[in-house]
Amino acid sequence: MSRLSAVIAYLLPVVGWVYVLLFQRGNPFVVFHLRQAIGLFLFLLAALLIWAVIGWLLALIPYVAALSIALFTLVMAAYFFGVFAWILGIIHALRNQSTPLPIFGRWADRLPIVSAQQTANAKN
Repeated sequence: MSRLSAVIAYLLPVVGWVYVLLFQRGNPFVVFHLRQAIGLFLFLLAALLIWAVIGWLLALIPYVAALSIALFTLVMAAYFFGVFAWILGIIHALRNQSTPLPIFGRWADRLPIVSAQQTANAKN
């Protein structure tokens, strides 16, 4: 059941995250994959927002707006990497492995989402 819940965290953003937080919070393995899935989402959101801000600033400079279109290739590369990381995360969840995703996985593991077991240990 925990492997399925970990995969749900990847497959159903927001809905899967709420499910894990409500029903699987006591399982450190599932919470680990929840952190990885949220980290992946935040990584992809940041790539898009950074490009949007830089593109908006470059649009203010004459003859440089075309550079923002070229920079969109970096966003596309980030999203291709995101698909790779998403598939890798699902594979790790199905294999019952707690391996961080490449590039942002160690950062995502530090997200302030604690399992019920970690909360109980902190109180002691």
